[in-house]
Amino acid sequence: MCTPDDAPGAVATRLTGAAALRERPLSATLAEVDLDDGRTVMVKRGDGPGAAPAEAAGLRRLADAGAVRIPAVHGHDDRRLVSDRVPTGAPAPGAARRFGRDLAALHAAGAPAFGAPPPGGPRNAFVGRAPLRNADGDDWPRRYADHRVLPYLRTAVDDGVLRPAEAAVVEWVCARLPDLAGPAEPPARLHGDLWNGNVLWGADGHVRLIDPAAHGGHRETDLAMLHLFGCPHLDQVLDGHQETAPLADGRAARIGLHQLFPLLVHAVLFGPAYAERTLSVAARVLREH
Repeated sequence: MCTPDDAPGAVATRLTGAAALRERPLSATLAEVDLDDGRTVMVKRGDGPGAAPAEAAGLRRLADAGAVRIPAVHGHDDRRLVSDRVPTGAPAPGAARRFGRDLAALHAAGAPAFGAPPPGGPRNAFVGRAPLRNADGDDWPRRYADHRVLPYLRTAVDDGVLRPAEAAVVEWVCARLPDLAGPAEPPARLHGDLWNGNVLWGADGHVRLIDPAAHGGHRETDLAMLHLFGCPHLDQVLDGHQETAPLADGRAARIGLHQLFPLLVHAVLFGPAYAERTLSVAARVLREH
């Protein structure tokens, strides 16, 4: 239970300097707050210490690219984040194509290295509620295997979600990653957790992105997340991206490769259904190559 000082209105006042007039809880961790300066802001409680600063750093890193629109951050402490409220509308093909172009521009803004965190962001960050270790490197296949896929594969085995014999197919994909990853690309500036729930279709016809796990990575990773959990008008998003920054040939066969990490995260957090899907995707990756 929140103390009065932890209530969303009190947090918004402390972090923005404006008096709270009304607060509307939306979930256990999220509330809307009307301020006396006319703004309506979102107050979000992070899942653990350091989550809010990591999210704030990620949002600012994405906003710095001047590409996809990002809700402004108005303040944060170690556990709470205050940002703009986004009036939402219905997804539309034109907005989706524009989002694809903007996403391509975000990726093209680049990053110092694969795994590089946002400036001011922690090395030990989060993807959703799961820990995300950012470690720099210039070899995407090895970094993806060693710092994304294999740590969560080991956790899934240790937790009994996967049997060691079942894990072998994912280990084999990781061993073959240098051959499966496609042409080398420079580090892209990624959202890093680009499932449809983090894509807000604004009432003004522009998409906003929220809740990033921002880092330097491979641009196909963001696109694979949109495939994995569904995105309205995805074909239009992909067409807009392709118009702006064409992807290497063979991308369709690499989608599953980029989905292994989020699937393993979900297997660890939510159990066997995602473990089964992980194995199916890993087997498909090997068949298609």
